[in-house]
Amino acid sequence: MEEKSSNLIDLQLTEEESKIINENMPVKTYEKGTVLLREGQISVDSYHVIKGCIRSYYLKDGEERTTAFFTEDQSCASLDSYTNQVPAKHYFECVEETTVAVLNYFKEKELIKRIPKFETLCRLAMENDYGKNQERLANFMTQSPEERYLHLLDTRPDLLERVPQYQLASYLGIKPESLSRIRKRIAQKK
Repeated sequence: MEEKSSNLIDLQLTEEESKIINENMPVKTYEKGTVLLREGQISVDSYHVIKGCIRSYYLKDGEERTTAFFTEDQSCASLDSYTNQVPAKHYFECVEETTVAVLNYFKEKELIKRIPKFETLCRLAMENDYGKNQERLANFMTQSPEERYLHLLDTRPDLLERVPQYQLASYLGIKPESLSRIRKRIAQKK
């Protein structure tokens, strides 16, 4: 236990290191509907949401299939495209006006050279996100649509007010009509 604590202390950034990182991660605001990444583009930016919401989706047979929503204090990156500099297979779109800190792929490489523990901080953040995504995928695979909706109500209720119903339905893996029926059934039970 003692060793783990000292590792966390070792990873704390100095004021100067924090300043360098902040200078290399500009804050930008994008309008609702702005597409940050398109299928086929190589991702050179990752985002940390300060305020707003970004949606990740795929186009399958001309239909949008929403896979994630990134809101305040969440990081949004096309991991395969960003890390391996290959074309993305999905889209990132701002669901509402969104303010983000932007980390550029090439600036990240420079920051890692200048501040070696920055790489460890990035890896730890990525591992944390990976674990959450793994749980979300397992829930999606093992829960019924109604259970997925109830889980969403429990864990991300803010999305119900922020995201159009058709996007929520897509995220839950159902059609908007099915989502309406689920909502009605749940309301009748109360």
